Amino acid sequence: MSKLNGNERWKTKMLMTEHVEEYERKEEEKTTGSKMLTNDEREMIRDLILLPHIDTMVSKSLKEIEHSSGILKRAYLLAGEAIQRRIMQDTYRLQKELKQRNVRFIVDEQDEFVIYHKIFCRGYQDRFGMTRDVMRTEISLRLTKYTAELGESLKDHLK
Repeated sequence: MSKLNGNERWKTKMLMTEHVEEYERKEEEKTTGSKMLTNDEREMIRDLILLPHIDTMVSKSLKEIEHSSGILKRAYLLAGEAIQRRIMQDTYRLQKELKQRNVRFIVDEQDEFVIYHKIFCRGYQDRFGMTRDVMRTEISLRLTKYTAELGESLKDHLK
């Protein structure tokens, strides 16, 4: 028991309005919004949907490089394999995180332009769709990000 427990001055506390609003928002999320899918979880699902496609593209590219006869063939293969390892790490990390959050998804249906997934989130069911154009763009951005990260790690290693 602390000395402040019996002190009447500490029964009322001054709180800033921002703190009260943030506390109320968090409490509301706990009671009502806990079953709803958050934006972070939507991004994780999107990434987990895209990563197998990215891995397939990198694998095809590696097979093409294996059959080439360039002098930098070995360097390209090593770079591609490093990117593939990073993709697998991200995949496992996202799967683990979504499992902890009790979120899972399955492929629902494919339209001409849109691929839909059913999402099961803490007893709540939702539908998530992505157009093929958005998927292409996101895949391109992710591959650029992985390549840039590999380049940065090589620069750091060479210093």
